[in-house]
Amino acid sequence: MADQLSDDELSAALAGDPSGFSAVYTVMSPAVLGYFRAKGVEDAEALTQDVFVDVLPKLENVTGGHKGLRTFVFSIAHARLVDHHRRSERTPHLAEYDPLNDARHSASAEDEALGSLGGLSHTLSQLNEEQREVLVLRIVADLSIEQVAGIMGKTPGAIKQLQRRGLSALRELVTEKDHAAS
Repeated sequence: MADQLSDDELSAALAGDPSGFSAVYTVMSPAVLGYFRAKGVEDAEALTQDVFVDVLPKLENVTGGHKGLRTFVFSIAHARLVDHHRRSERTPHLAEYDPLNDARHSASAEDEALGSLGGLSHTLSQLNEEQREVLVLRIVADLSIEQVAGIMGKTPGAIKQLQRRGLSALRELVTEKDHAAS
């Protein structure tokens, strides 16, 4: 500590004189601030202010002269440091959400639909090619019977018959799969 409190300033501070407290703050606050910075406190200035807010009303009770005052101030600084660390341990660390760092994954509706189509695709593969084509064009592509007939080069009656037979075959395959699973 480059500056030292004079005996008169110390006496004034211990007597409750505001000019004495000002001298104590001027001389000792740099050391307290350095202590907090050395301990890694982010807002060392605010914590230093807290220390001297605590010192002011208790200054009249300090004994031991210069050494007693220094010990008193640093005992309060240490207590504030401990409180600060406890408070920071209880305070959650808030971070901005970054989807690139998020390892969690849940399937989207599209993933689930495609996954269920995987099973459907296997079931459809058991139909003959024309039935499968009619069902895919009618159900998945949502085309009319006339549109499917035009695409496949068949009559609307033939498309209706292929659709009926394909749905009937699918019903049987799904019923067999359900009974096998039970």
